[in-house]
Amino acid sequence: MDQLDQTFSALAHPVRRAILTRLAAGEATVSELMEPFDISQPAISRHLKVLEGAGLISVNQVGPSRPRKIEVAPLSEASEWLERYRKIWETNFARLDSILAELQSEENKGDTDDTSSNDDAGRNPDPD
Repeated sequence: MDQLDQTFSALAHPVRRAILTRLAAGEATVSELMEPFDISQPAISRHLKVLEGAGLISVNQVGPSRPRKIEVAPLSEASEWLERYRKIWETNFARLDSILAELQSEENKGDTDDTSSNDDAGRNPDPD
């Protein structure tokens, strides 16, 4: 599996995304990363292993503690990949906006033409 695949696979789980969000604020130990979750230490460790395998986090040895920290390179690669598609989407949306504006303009023009020819519409015919 290439780096981009590993990154997106790791990001697919909400707990792993939450862990990355926490690590964006600074390094944290396993016990600190466990705090907001109602899951076991082995479950957190499995999530951390996936994140480490994808290169999204790394482990520092600080005395007896092993805090994790976020690694930005894989996220940057994923962001660049998504950015290419954002530009395509924006171009497509701009074309759709243009078509919609043209259709609305034609519809409004048609409405004015219809109303001018129907000035007598709704009036009673000669009372004879």
